[in-house]
Amino acid sequence: MAVQRPRPPQPLAPHGIPGHLVEFVEALRGQGISVGPSETVDAGRVMATLGLGSREVLREGIACALLRRPDHRETYDALFDLYFPVALGGRAWLSDVAPASKGPPPHDIETLRSALIEMLSGREELADIDDRLASMIAQIVEAYGRYTSSRGPSYSSYQALKAMSLDDLEGRLLAGLLARYGEEPTPTQEQIAKALAAQRIAKLRKMVESETKRRTAEQLGRDHVQLYGVPQLAENVEFLRASGEQLRQMRRVVQPLARTLATRLAARRRRSRAGEIDLRKTLRKSMSTGGVPIDVVLKKPHPARPELVVLCDVSGSVAGFSHFTLLLVHALRQQFSRVRVFAFIDTTDEVTQMFGPEADLAVAVQRITREAGVYTRDGHSDYGHAFVSFLDQFPNVLSPRSSLLVLGDGRNNYRNPQTDLLAHMVDASRHAHWLNPEPKHLWGSGDSAVPRYRDVITMHECRSAKQLASVIDGLLPV
Repeated sequence: MAVQRPRPPQPLAPHGIPGHLVEFVEALRGQGISVGPSETVDAGRVMATLGLGSREVLREGIACALLRRPDHRETYDALFDLYFPVALGGRAWLSDVAPASKGPPPHDIETLRSALIEMLSGREELADIDDRLASMIAQIVEAYGRYTSSRGPSYSSYQALKAMSLDDLEGRLLAGLLARYGEEPTPTQEQIAKALAAQRIAKLRKMVESETKRRTAEQLGRDHVQLYGVPQLAENVEFLRASGEQLRQMRRVVQPLARTLATRLAARRRRSRAGEIDLRKTLRKSMSTGGVPIDVVLKKPHPARPELVVLCDVSGSVAGFSHFTLLLVHALRQQFSRVRVFAFIDTTDEVTQMFGPEADLAVAVQRITREAGVYTRDGHSDYGHAFVSFLDQFPNVLSPRSSLLVLGDGRNNYRNPQTDLLAHMVDASRHAHWLNPEPKHLWGSGDSAVPRYRDVITMHECRSAKQLASVIDGLLPV
């Protein structure tokens, strides 16, 4: 069996600085950040003006030229670190990190951790010790994060962080910070010390992850790190895989998405105000000009904003998707004459009153499961019983002016899906659509009743905020 040899180091910019910048821009586009030719030219001018003397100045300058939205900054920074790394290969051990040591740096993790504690608990600002701290992090990653994969040598931030024992490190750092205030620190001083310890440990974690990505990119290539190690944009994260922090980031993109969709709808409405050609009146008027339709007669448009009825599953599996969609719908409420919101897990209840004009939306979505009667059985999703309770309690909600929007994954725990009731709801509405956060290839697997529901209602895949905005844009009334 042949042994795979380590990949030789690749030149950082084989096509020169201009080609390297173009590759960086293409990587940004690959992550979903829109960068046009004019922005690329501006970034080139920034590089020519600022030069390569200061990496952080260059980072800020290119960001000003390329980025349009602040929430794209985290992804930009991760890619910038890959394409403009702080160093190549291993770093030299700075002698002032461990002045008592002679020769090679120590490989004992306890010695390294003690040096970290002494450095981080000092009175100097963290910015003043970044070079020494980066050197120490590089030593830890090299000593404890290196491993051999099927593709050759690589680095693991998990291994390096595990060796560092950050929880214990934070406790020792906190004790060192509290020692500044004497034997009995005040509650305010304790809070300051805790916040400072947490901040510095978070910076430590970020530096380890950044160093690991840099060394991995050198060994396995930038493409490998871009695939797994670059944070996705909030609008591209899948709802069902999003963490709590990612869901919070998604909520921040609701207003920009709503403004964009509202602008598009207003433009469509302006174009539709002229009305369609009234063929009968046009031909009648053409009789005065010998049958030539010189003057076109248009029908008078009758624009009307429909009512929107939202029926959403708020069970744990799809709660993030439903909450985000409710926030988006709430932001677009002015595009409808009336919006009524109904939530369910196994029983349906109206929650419209929780989404008033002055309501805190983040609090409103949290109140649903606590205060609304959304479950009366075992607390597991039951779409069939939810449809039964909806028609029993609110029989006159749907009308020919209503647009019905169902939110959920259609996983019914092998219970009666009550497709005949859903068909009745669809027939009673002017429009009816179902938004599903699951990938299409999973529709119908396991306890999913989606194939039966698709026979009676139009279903759309909405896995991310970007995909959801596209679907909502197509469904908004004109």
